[in-house]
This record gives sequence, structure tokens and C-alpha cells, in this order.
Amino acid sequence: MTVINDFNGVKVFSATMAQEREHLGEKVTDWIRNNPDVEIINTVVTQSSDEAFHCIAITLFFKEQV
Repeated sequence: MTVINDFNGVKVFSATMAQEREHLGEKVTDWIRNNPDVEIINTVVTQSSDEAFHCIAITLFFKEQV
């Protein structure tokens, strides 16, 4: 079992514009592909909004293999 606090890096992806939000998953996937030396420990998806904007954030907690 992996302990949630067993990480040494955090990467946050966020977008507010509709087109950016549509491609956010692709950005996360590309980053993971380009960083094969990291082990994703946890992922948190956060959504916030007000009258004009909707924001989504994907936060990756990872352990970099050293």
C-alpha cells in the first residue's frame, strides 16, 4: 500500500477557458508520457466557478525516482 504522503513532487494543470478545459486531459497525458521516471501517487481534480468563469485543475502528486 502506498502512503499518500509518500511523494516528492506536485504538478498542477489548470484551465478556465472552454477550449483549454477540453484539452486538459491531453496535457496531463503528454506530461506523464514525457516523464517516465515518475510514479503517480495520487490525483486530485478540483472544479471551481463563479458567474463568469469555470476552472478545472488536475493535481498530480508523484514520486520521482532518484
